[in-house]
This record gives sequence, C-alpha cells and structure tokens, in this order.
Amino acid sequence: SGVTLVTLQHFVPDNMWIAVVVISLALVAIMFKYVLVGTPGPSPFAIDTREPLKPMVLDRKLKNKVLKQGFLASKVPQDLDAIVVGSGIGGLAIAVLLAKVDKKVLVLEQHDRAGGCCHTFTEQGFEFDVGIHYIGELLDHKPLRCLIDQLTDGQLQWEPLDNPFDKVVLGPPENRRIYPIYSGKKRYIDELKKCFPGEEKAIDEYVRLSKKVANGVWFMVLLKLLPTPLAKFLVHTGLANRLSSFFRYASRSLTDVVNELTQNKDLRAVMCYIFGTYGKMPKEASFSMHSLLLCHYLNGAWYPKGGASEIAYHMIPIIEKAGGAVLVRAPVNRILLNDAKEAIGVSVLKGQEEVHVHAPIVISDAGIFNTYEHLLPKDVQTMPAIQKQLSMVQHGDGGLSIFIGVDGTKEELGLKADNYFIFPENNLDELLEGYMKGNREESSKKIPLIFVASPSAKDPTWPERKPGKSTVTVVSFANYAWFEEWKDDKVKNRSIDYKELKEAFISKILEAVTEIFPKIKDRIEYVDAGTPITNQHYIGAPKGEIYGADHGIPRFSVELNATIRPQTPIKNLFLTGQDVMLCGFAGALTGALTCGSVILNRNLHLDAIGLAKRVKNGNNKKKE
Repeated sequence: SGVTLVTLQHFVPDNMWIAVVVISLALVAIMFKYVLVGTPGPSPFAIDTREPLKPMVLDRKLKNKVLKQGFLASKVPQDLDAIVVGSGIGGLAIAVLLAKVDKKVLVLEQHDRAGGCCHTFTEQGFEFDVGIHYIGELLDHKPLRCLIDQLTDGQLQWEPLDNPFDKVVLGPPENRRIYPIYSGKKRYIDELKKCFPGEEKAIDEYVRLSKKVANGVWFMVLLKLLPTPLAKFLVHTGLANRLSSFFRYASRSLTDVVNELTQNKDLRAVMCYIFGTYGKMPKEASFSMHSLLLCHYLNGAWYPKGGASEIAYHMIPIIEKAGGAVLVRAPVNRILLNDAKEAIGVSVLKGQEEVHVHAPIVISDAGIFNTYEHLLPKDVQTMPAIQKQLSMVQHGDGGLSIFIGVDGTKEELGLKADNYFIFPENNLDELLEGYMKGNREESSKKIPLIFVASPSAKDPTWPERKPGKSTVTVVSFANYAWFEEWKDDKVKNRSIDYKELKEAFISKILEAVTEIFPKIKDRIEYVDAGTPITNQHYIGAPKGEIYGADHGIPRFSVELNATIRPQTPIKNLFLTGQDVMLCGFAGALTGALTCGSVILNRNLHLDAIGLAKRVKNGNNKKKE
C-alpha cells in the first residue's frame, strides 16, 4: 500500500494503465453515488418546496425585524439539534438544509444583522451591498438555481445583468483599451475573437481547456465525502490526480497556461482578468480555480432583486418554521467541550457574562482560522490533526472596498447593470506584486486592480426604494499589515493617520472611477472606504480577507482537499462555508451542501441535481 503510482509505472505497461484508469473511473462513479456508509438520513430535496411569489417587502424596518433579531438567552429555542456559528451564506444554508428535515437549528451572528457578506448597510440614505456583486449559473434549469430556490422556497428573485456583463479596461486614459466580455457560450468566444483577430486558435483552446478542467471539480467533493482511508488511498497512489482533470491542472499557474496559448499581452490580461473574484494574482493562481470562474459566467450573470439582504431575509423564516432561530449581536467566544473533548455547545458573550447554549452538533461558518485558533481551548488547538490542517492553509489577501453615494438616476449618470475591471496596464503580475509588497504610502498611489459596479443600476426595485439616488461600489485588495496598527482603535473613531491613509486610497480610486463614469464626478454625496480591519470587525475576517483561506495553488492540492473536510478532529464539530470547498457565494453554498451530506449521511449534491432534473422535466411537460 505504500508503493506510489509513480513507482508502479516502471513495472506496468501503458495499455494496462488504461485499463486501470477505466476500472478506477467506474469505481469512483459508484463511490460518488454510494459515497457515505450506513443508513442515509432524510433528504432536504425530497420535494420541490417552492411557493408562489409573495409581494416583495421593500420597507427596511419590516425587513430588519427578520434580519436584526438580537440575542437574549430567553430567545434560545429548547432542545436544539444544532448550533451554527456565523450567518454567512455557508452558515444560513446548512441551517436551512437541516431545517428542511425538521431539525431545530440556532444560528449565532456576532454582527448586528444577519447575512455575513450578503448583508447590506445604509449611510446617508444610500444602501450598499458588501459582498454580492454578481452570480453566475442561475438559468432556471441549473442545479445552483434549483438549490437557491429550495433554500428560499422560491422567493428570491434574480435580475440578469446587461450583456456584455463585464468590461476589461487596460492602460492609461491616453492609451485605453476596453474589451467587452459577453455571456453565451458561443457569443463569449465570437466577441473575443472580434477583439483579437488572428488569435482564434488561442481563444478556442483557452475555452476548451477551461471547460475540461472545470468539469473535473466533482472529484474535490468526492475527496471530502469518501471515508478518510479511501480518500488517502486515492491521494497517495496518485489516482486522484490521474482521474481528475481539475487536480491535474491544479498545480499549474494561470500565468503559465495563458502564456503558452498566446503572445498577445492584452489577450493574456483579458484571459486572466477575473482573478479578482477569488483573490490571487495570475502567477500565484491555480488554473483550475480560474477555469471554474470562466465557466461560472459563460451562461450569464445575475443580481438579487431587492439587493443582497434579500438572500438572508428569505432563508431565516425557513429556519424559524422548524423551531430554530437566527440571532445577532451574539459573539461566540468559545466552543464548549466535554471531558472526552467532544463539542457540546457554545459560549456566547452577553456583555461581560457568558451564556452557555448546548446542542449535540456545532457547525462553524466562522472560517478555519477562527474556529481552530480562537474558538477552541489552547490544549485542543495543539492537537496534531488540527495543526496539520492549519499548516496547509494561509490567510487570503485583505479586501479594500469603496462605497460611493451619488445624486441622480442611473440614466442621468450613465450607470448600467455591468461591471468594470480597471487595470493600469496589461502586465498584471508585475503590477499586483509591486503593489502588495510596497509600502502603504507608495501603494496607495498605484492601485493595480479596481473592480467597479453600480448595485443600484442592477436592481430593478431601486428606483422605487431610493428614487433619484444611485450607488457605486469599488472592490480591490490591500495588505492587512498596512492597517494593522489601528485594529484595536474604536470603529468609526480611529486615528487621524488611519483616516488620512484611507483618504489616499479613496482619492486615487475616485480618480480612476470618474474617468470611466465622468457624470458622477460632481454629484457624489457620500464616500467611505472599508479596509482589511473593517472586514475584521464586521465580518470577523482574521486578516481582513474576503475569500477566507488563501486560494493560491497550494489550496488545490489533493492532500489538502482530502484532509480539510466538514468533519473536524473534534467529534460533533463541523465546518461549513468557503473554507470547506471554494470561495464566493457559490463556493460557500457548495461547502454547506458538503457539510450537510456528512451530517445527514447522504450525498446532497446528487440529491440537488436530481431535484433540478425533476423540476426541469416538469417545466418541459407544462410547456408541452
């Protein structure tokens, strides 16, 4: 069993390896279907729970009665089946999945409103989203759309973005090139070829390879659901890499792959532009991760009608209907363990006092670092199994956000339902590396990536909710170390030096944004920035990261993905969300599905796909 596949290759002819791979693929297919041992639990997807659309609630005070239910010991339901730490989409999703099989779940959120990166906030009459900018794969028949429909009982509505949905801006104003990115599997390719005549072969190969690699991501789920000895066998024999196109390309950088495809530097940049949606510069990014994002948006992009807060607003009632609750201002300071080192509940800080809440299962959506390094006792943190997992991951880069409130409608201001990715030039790696390694004063003057969009222009309910106003949101990255010295200052009352540094970033970013949207320049009524320490405070990100654990090449090793799974080394303690699977809204949802699969002992991924097929067939019959 200790002989590796590489060693075996010296003694086995090539044709026999073909037979081995074919047999292994057949076994893997069987394993994926019957991946969990023992009696399966109930399925949250046994029936289609969508209900007829109810009138949309636009009154913020009414919505806050759902989203801002403060923690009191008296509000904690009795006889809980599970406690979830954190109300990001990974936490809310696992709570809803369990609620759908009649489990009573308590979700605890440290912030003053539920939603994690799906929450919104209002300043001077302007509403801003913080983490939901656009989501792909939401055509009616797609499994992700079916999953979200079930998690919200069909009440969450989506509005498609314009086409082109993204625009890539390269170069300074005097030599600016703007490349539109269209949705549609054929149109994406055709429009790109119009921009880059003579590069047809490179574009075709880029898309072909991306699809091939992305299609192998199911093997990541398999590694996290298989019994650990079997998963380790697939890893150490090398079969995992052989059987999965996703893992075969995981160790290859995005830069290396695109540089082999074309010598055109602008095309290279356009092939790489979307790296900001997972947070790694191209030379440190896994091509496998990048391929998922390309394919995610091939069929289009969508934004939630009514804004990002609609997501949590329609999930919480399902949790409550099963007897559970979602309570905010409930900072969990530790996970409670019994003498056998098994999770039995959590401790919530209420003022200076601890309130202990017990349940047979604890699920953490707080991220792997917060869970292992802050919520567990010191003697448990040092367990070799926990230290091994921590040694495999590192913190992602810090996020930087700018929130701009503007007087005027989208028509008056020239704002559309699309996104701009603005780069000073096409040498992306060089720009990003110099920025992140530079000192804060220098880097504030040469920001290498600016994502800019108008949430208000994407939301058809906005004119009714906020007439005559518009918002623009900017996202970039920043080094946590640049701001770390002010992390213990009081929020909204930090030192003058901190505010001056923020203003330096804001000024440079506004300069770039107003060049793209000149009509907003003299109509800005509100602007502020969220730095890595802002993220640390509001969403509990240890180093201000917005995508959880780092999504560089090491994140996609087969060993890491077989090791970091929903089960933790602590009995009855589970992980959900971004750090279990992948970053972003869809990634965190997949983490919740994987966590639910383990807890309910059935493959919820297949259950969700099965329901999506039944819904699609039902819709087809109605049309006929």
